Amino acid sequence: MSILENIKSRADLLAVPQEKLGELCGEIRAFLIGSLSRTGGHLASNLGAVELSVALDRVYDPWKDRIVFDVGHQCYTHKLLTGRMAGFDKLRHSGGVSGFPKPGESGADAFIAGHASNSVAVALGMARARTLMGADYDVAAVIGDGALTGGLAYEGLSSAGQSGEPMVVILNDNAMSIRTNVGGMARLLSRLRVRPAYFDFKRRYRQTVGRIKPVYNAIHAVKEQVKGAILHSNVFDDMGFYYLGPVDGHDVNGLISALSWAREMRVPVLLHVITRKGRGYPAAELHPDKYHGVGPYDPLTGELKKSGESFSGVFGRELTRLAAADGRIAAITAAMADGTGLTTFEKRFPERFFDAGIAEGGAVAMAAGMAKQGMLPVAAIYSTFLQRAYDQLIHDVSLLGLHVVFGVDRAGLVGEDGETHHGVFDVAYLSSVPGMTVYAPASFAELRDMLHRALYETDGPAAVRYPRGGEGEYVSGGALDLRVFGSGADAAIVCYGTMVNEALAAQRLLKAQGVDARVVKLGRVSPLPAGELFAALGAGRVVVAEEACAAGGVGERLGAAAAARGLGLRVKPLNLGCGIVGQGTAAELRAGCGIDAAAIAKAVKELAEDEG
Repeated sequence: MSILENIKSRADLLAVPQEKLGELCGEIRAFLIGSLSRTGGHLASNLGAVELSVALDRVYDPWKDRIVFDVGHQCYTHKLLTGRMAGFDKLRHSGGVSGFPKPGESGADAFIAGHASNSVAVALGMARARTLMGADYDVAAVIGDGALTGGLAYEGLSSAGQSGEPMVVILNDNAMSIRTNVGGMARLLSRLRVRPAYFDFKRRYRQTVGRIKPVYNAIHAVKEQVKGAILHSNVFDDMGFYYLGPVDGHDVNGLISALSWAREMRVPVLLHVITRKGRGYPAAELHPDKYHGVGPYDPLTGELKKSGESFSGVFGRELTRLAAADGRIAAITAAMADGTGLTTFEKRFPERFFDAGIAEGGAVAMAAGMAKQGMLPVAAIYSTFLQRAYDQLIHDVSLLGLHVVFGVDRAGLVGEDGETHHGVFDVAYLSSVPGMTVYAPASFAELRDMLHRALYETDGPAAVRYPRGGEGEYVSGGALDLRVFGSGADAAIVCYGTMVNEALAAQRLLKAQGVDARVVKLGRVSPLPAGELFAALGAGRVVVAEEACAAGGVGERLGAAAAARGLGLRVKPLNLGCGIVGQGTAAELRAGCGIDAAAIAKAVKELAEDEG
């Protein structure tokens, strides 16, 4: 039996001899490469954090101490070491282990994660709670250099450095977020990386001279005066952290020593760790962006399963085509150029492409500034991440009625990434922004048409929301705002986006059961084309099927509009409810949440047969 297979508890991990830890790290990498080749998942980031995770779980007791991961997609080794190896055969699938830290899954996960840059602030809150409550545990935050492009990281660092709270911030520096980092912090870290020998000297100095307090204090005071006079300190020193590093992030025993020392200092410490994304798997080391989040692949060759055309790809190419004819168009993203399909635009028009880093609020504010000065900015951001820029949507874009176009990628259920990544709130929050027009294409052709319409036929801010992956059976044609399928008088099914595929399948199921329903597909979900919509319903019984949360959805707004007009309309909303949706394939989740074709047909039949 391997070392890894023997680890069922922290006691088992602590029992591994120090000279065997390198072997354990090798076994973990081999397991991850083999397991993820079948399930998919975040490969490169986890291969780069193996030694760091082993060291963290040796130095800290994750069941008692609090290790807060930023983003959390690099937590797979931590999960293997805390008793969840058996769940990896269904990683990110229904009934399996989550791809992100999840306290509901294990007490060893300190905090949920999925978005970037919040870990230091969360960890500081935990440290302050410990002090105020007189508790006994240690706190550490693990943040990547990519997450340092987000302003929230600096808010946390600024407070933590000045707090005096004993805590350790581990900066996992691999010069990458999903692809090469951008901005001033990336340049600062590149300078710091050239000083690894300084850490060894600093540690030896503190361990020897530091034992003689009067001598140490005197030398330290002189050293700080000299340093302040002739050297520039780094930003972490200025924030109040005791900076350690850089250290080799793939020397597991060296990491254990550094982490132990940092923890024992009992002050805010920032430990700078240098790692390499994709470590130990040549394909991922050479192309860490390509192997960031992957589906199944060949573990021997690294060959990825080819995927078909996607809404993201179509969006990027169409925007590039439009930009070729209009020099006012600029593309903005927040560290997701590949995911949002903008790599083609970036290559063709590099001077009009802007990657703001993991800073969605900054990206939207920049778009507002460009729009105010006459440009046509298009900000392509995942639905779940655009939530972080809600203030900018209202304050910087809406108040002036600025014409910013948003490509809202990954709208609706995204599947395996689960609750932190589903784009199920954007219909509600975008519809609440004054002056915002929201389009929901159901096909690639509609996406092209609606992007053109958002750019050239819409006043004020406009959003085009589209799902992950490809289109379904729906064939484009007819009006964009509203299209009716069939003339059934028993009931109407209202839908938008790719949910039209479930609605059309439900219509066929109902026909076989003797129920004649029409399907009314909306192309614009805000503002609702209420008059045209009511005229198209044809019956007093309506089921509204949407892949979105209940509050602020089309079903809720349609019911309110009918009541305001005094219409005797019976509206039955089918949506994702007011809770949180977990992980699984999109098809599994639609069935589980009761919004698939079978559930729609059942709801329509019940409504049609109810004469109450």
